[in-house]
Amino acid sequence: MGIVFKNVVKQYPNTASPAVDNVSLDIREGEFIVFLGPSGCGKTTLLKMVNKLYDTTSGTIEIDGVDIRKVQTEQLRRGIGYVIQQNGLFPHMTIESNIAVVPRLLKWDEEKLDKRIDELLDMVHLDPKIYRKRRPSQLSGGQQQRVGIARAMAAGPKILLMDEPFGAIDAITRTSLQDELHRIQRLLKKTILFVTHDVDEALRLADRIIIMQAGKVVQFATPYEIVTNPANDFIRQLVGEKDVYRKMGFLRVEDVYASSEQETAAGSNGGVALTDDLKLVFNRMVEEQVREYPVVDMNNRRVGTVTMDRILTKLAN
Repeated sequence: MGIVFKNVVKQYPNTASPAVDNVSLDIREGEFIVFLGPSGCGKTTLLKMVNKLYDTTSGTIEIDGVDIRKVQTEQLRRGIGYVIQQNGLFPHMTIESNIAVVPRLLKWDEEKLDKRIDELLDMVHLDPKIYRKRRPSQLSGGQQQRVGIARAMAAGPKILLMDEPFGAIDAITRTSLQDELHRIQRLLKKTILFVTHDVDEALRLADRIIIMQAGKVVQFATPYEIVTNPANDFIRQLVGEKDVYRKMGFLRVEDVYASSEQETAAGSNGGVALTDDLKLVFNRMVEEQVREYPVVDMNNRRVGTVTMDRILTKLAN
């Protein structure tokens, strides 16, 4: 579902400046959008207006062309998953009961629900046979967040709101959860709005990033565009534009390779895939002391070549 913000303002009582100041955005269906910025910049307020946890002071938010003010709050929220930093699991309920909350409100039959719980636990890599009957206190913080993601997706919402979901998790588990979420997004193509103040997390996950400062959107672009062409000094300092190695992490082989006029068999040595992370390919070139690799498609057909020179030229732009 596409989401459109039109001149959205949120002014809290007895405050001099709006928390969200005349924001207009157009978010496409299936995008992974990250809201990035320092504390108090308005990113969480903007997120919470999407499911009407906060009302707009003025302006409109539309989902699939419908003004959310015209949709009953309960109906709106059933179509939107919501994940927060503290995971929000009910401590007295089992994992399966936590996941089943919204489907039971929607009166799903038990056979359908039972199958869905197993699917979701498998999706977040928690064995249903082991975890269904456990309670949240019997799980690690990372496992609890996985259940939180599963619960948010239980009724099949097309939109997922995530407010600093991995902020309280240790670095190693956080990376694992980011990978998990990225895998799920590629699989299910949900529209995800994700709030963070962690620059590396934003750059790693987002299709596009909304950078906010003092209630305003100061840049809305892809991670690579933000790092290579920051809109102002605030963003330049935030993302560290001179970090060439960081730039490489936002690119894939398909962004830099030279295509062949004719597809050919890759041969026994294979090659690198169009979708491979360019940073990993670069590291491999350095380790193996080579300056180029063949590029292959999903059928292992050679479609071009990626070279060290083309990588360095791209990063210099």
